[in-house]
Amino acid sequence: MAEVVVLGAGLGGVIAAYEIKEKLRGKDRLTVISKGDSYFFVPSNPWVAVSWRDRASIEVKLPPVMKKKGINFINVGAKRVHPSENRVELEDGRSVPYDYLVIATGPELAFDEIPGFGPDANTQSICHVDHAEQAANAFERFCNNPAPIVVGAVQGASCFGPAYEFAMILDTELRKRRIRDRVPMTFVTSEPYVGHLGLDGVGDTKGLLESEMRNRHIKWITNARVASVDQGVMHVEEINEDGSVKATHDLPFGYSMMLPAFRGVDAIKGLEGLTNPRGFVLIDKHQRNPAFPNIFSIGVTVAIPPMGKTPVPVGVPKTGFMIESMVTATAENIGDLVRGKEPEAEATWNAICLADFGDGGVAFVAQPQIPPRNVNWSAEGKWVHLAKEAFEKYFIGKVRKGKSEPFYEKLVMDTLGIKKVKPET
Repeated sequence: MAEVVVLGAGLGGVIAAYEIKEKLRGKDRLTVISKGDSYFFVPSNPWVAVSWRDRASIEVKLPPVMKKKGINFINVGAKRVHPSENRVELEDGRSVPYDYLVIATGPELAFDEIPGFGPDANTQSICHVDHAEQAANAFERFCNNPAPIVVGAVQGASCFGPAYEFAMILDTELRKRRIRDRVPMTFVTSEPYVGHLGLDGVGDTKGLLESEMRNRHIKWITNARVASVDQGVMHVEEINEDGSVKATHDLPFGYSMMLPAFRGVDAIKGLEGLTNPRGFVLIDKHQRNPAFPNIFSIGVTVAIPPMGKTPVPVGVPKTGFMIESMVTATAENIGDLVRGKEPEAEATWNAICLADFGDGGVAFVAQPQIPPRNVNWSAEGKWVHLAKEAFEKYFIGKVRKGKSEPFYEKLVMDTLGIKKVKPET
């Protein structure tokens, strides 16, 4: 009997549990370790932050679903992974042994790296549903006393799509409330240009997003490094190509949402051979850690080098399709290993993104994610908003029903008429 443990129950961890369960033998046991007992659909957080969704509508209680699937569910956070001992130490003092471990914890949010930054200080966040609810309450207060808004992503961030989404969604909601004319907006980003997205652009994302922001009267600052945030004022340095300071900006705001940089969680940070200096898990082409080959990793916690040198640090995003591909490869490889075979499956690492703007949106496809690409496509239209709503409905339903069918293969790829690229074997 093999003991397989999935650490984390977010987008990657939940679908990994479902897919791995289908690949295991009847005598093998699968355990999911999660700090909470609920799954929340993170892509809906921008909607929660303007009260277009509530917490309950994007939540799935996991214990009954996992029980029905025959998966052991532990609702206690992990304190530390001990790779040399093949066990996960829990916060309540217990230990969970494993033969194979899948690390799918997602990131720690590095708000503390900038003075005055984050939901416990002077800016809002949409990275977690708790933050999104707090952002919604702050937005309601803001609408009673409109003032400038600052939205974007700080240095070291790797997730830029939600920042663009939220800026446009705020614009849409403010227009609905008939107060947009009283709210100057500035988009502040560490990207070298609008639409870089950590991917050096996809198709004409630069032109599409610049045009969208012009149409919505949103100003922007790129190559931006946030030095600090005081209450109501963000201090931003605009950086030259050589790393010198081109200009400084003191941006007043009545409301601000800035996405943070990510780093690995405490349970794995600093484990030599397992993680890089930022705490992200090092993997090979089969999603395995080279130093501890019985440990796999998927999703945001995976270490991926940046696209190239930029004046301000910019990370590479891990999009939904890319994560699904990592999950499928990991499930197939663990299935082979428990049967005495060597792993062969590799993730495709393509990128597909639907960025909703409330009354429209931008979609892009990058195959592969890192240039040069076989497919390099982007488009805009109201259909993107509808597709994002379909994405939400389908994925939450999939989690509730314990299904493992990949969303992007079944919906987005077919809708856009893009040929599926199978994982290499």
